[in-house]
Amino acid sequence: MPDERESQIVDTLVGAFEDLMSADPDAFRTKFRKMAADPFAFFRGSACVFYADVAAREDRWADERTGRVWIQGDLHAENFGTYMDGAGVLIFDVNDFDEAFVGHFTWDLQRFAASIALMCWQKALSDEQISSLIAAFVRAYVAQVRWFTDTDDDASFSLNLDTARGAVLSALQSARLSTRAEMLDRITVVDECDRRLRERPGARRLEGDERDTVLGAFHRYLDTIPETQRFRGIAYDVKDVTANSGFGIGSAGLPAYTLLIEGFNQALDNDVVLSMKQGNVAAPSRVVDDPEVHGYFLHHGHRTAVSQRALQAHADPLLGYTDIDGVGFVVSEISPYEADLDWTELTEPDELAEVVSQLGQAVAKVHCVSDSDSEQSLVGFQTEEAIVAAIGDDEDDFVADIVAFGLEYAAVAREDHRHFVEAFREGRIPGVSAT
Repeated sequence: MPDERESQIVDTLVGAFEDLMSADPDAFRTKFRKMAADPFAFFRGSACVFYADVAAREDRWADERTGRVWIQGDLHAENFGTYMDGAGVLIFDVNDFDEAFVGHFTWDLQRFAASIALMCWQKALSDEQISSLIAAFVRAYVAQVRWFTDTDDDASFSLNLDTARGAVLSALQSARLSTRAEMLDRITVVDECDRRLRERPGARRLEGDERDTVLGAFHRYLDTIPETQRFRGIAYDVKDVTANSGFGIGSAGLPAYTLLIEGFNQALDNDVVLSMKQGNVAAPSRVVDDPEVHGYFLHHGHRTAVSQRALQAHADPLLGYTDIDGVGFVVSEISPYEADLDWTELTEPDELAEVVSQLGQAVAKVHCVSDSDSEQSLVGFQTEEAIVAAIGDDEDDFVADIVAFGLEYAAVAREDHRHFVEAFREGRIPGVSAT
């Protein structure tokens, strides 16, 4: 018989994903099998469970301001990587905004702390070593937030080829070696002197009314690109479009389209590939009951795009949103300059400390620096000033709280993973069977 915690996990997952499960049970079977692989994979795919838990806890660091700031929403160790920012600079930063929302700034720190504790437990590090790593992350975060209160140009800080160190610098150097032509050769083929998207498993080329519907959504998206970011001339001519469904841990069951558009000129190696993906319900939004926040967004595609601009200093110039039959989609470039951090090669505490300290700086940046084209009005104060005021002279207590949470919740997640696997393999998750 399932125990109380298993029932709570199952009910939370079903409550979050029931509609998507019904629409595409095969995608969720794939998602759940990936989540079953290990505790960290389960943690990545169960943000809804995490928020149901943290929302029930008292948070001494969240006040009327710090409880209402832009957060990334799913801040775990694997949601960092490189991108080419809107100013043409290679940046290492948070790189996933699907769950971004307005909430407690501590939620991001707690989720990251638990993810590091889970990952490092799997690397057989001791609790003492894990505590030291979480503390290094939090202290770097606080130091960077304080730095932002003392500078007039928040956007002057970033982790780039000049400032990054160790494995973070290696990821940036790897991204620098990438080229648009190489990416296009992977995704497209040249046919009759022009490019088209490759045939690939899970994708289908659109025809007739469906193609017209997607192209209509694409043209509505163009109006959501800030005027200062608009390219001139032929940059937005659509060459090809395919449909596919997301099968990743975070995107299971969400319809998506890939569009190939004319690039910055008519040379074939300048074509651009866009993702048009249905926006998901942000996990923090399930526990935030502020009607002003919920009423601010047109739909989840709009929420994702607005949040990303609120969290990045120089967001993707092609970032925007649209809708299909009233359902929101977020649109962004599939960049050739994306490279993830290789955690498998990071095994020793000193190597990990160098990385997590830089990630603490990166998280401070997304909390405190928004894009110049961000027009959001939900958070009308300087986040860095609010966070510094909330922590005050109690930095040691703040660090200790996040460390304690990370260790405690990692243990909860390991046990939750066991509950989840048993529920899934025994067919106790309604709507998705293990066979």
